[in-house]
Amino acid sequence: MDLQNLGKTIATVGGALLALGLVLWAGGRLGLGSLPGDVRLTNENWGCYAPIASMILASIVLTIIVNVVLWLMKR
Repeated sequence: MDLQNLGKTIATVGGALLALGLVLWAGGRLGLGSLPGDVRLTNENWGCYAPIASMILASIVLTIIVNVVLWLMKR
């Protein structure tokens, strides 16, 4: 692998991480983690949190990001 391809790869991964960070930051401000469908069970001595709806939404967003990155790398 030559340095030009390595540079492209690092820039692409960096861009993807930046995009993921922005999505998570915006998601926290928009209520990601407290969506309807996120199950929160608590008792006096224990608690359980299952972010089902948030994980489905995050999975969809990450799938789109990965597909865009792979499409850009093919070009």
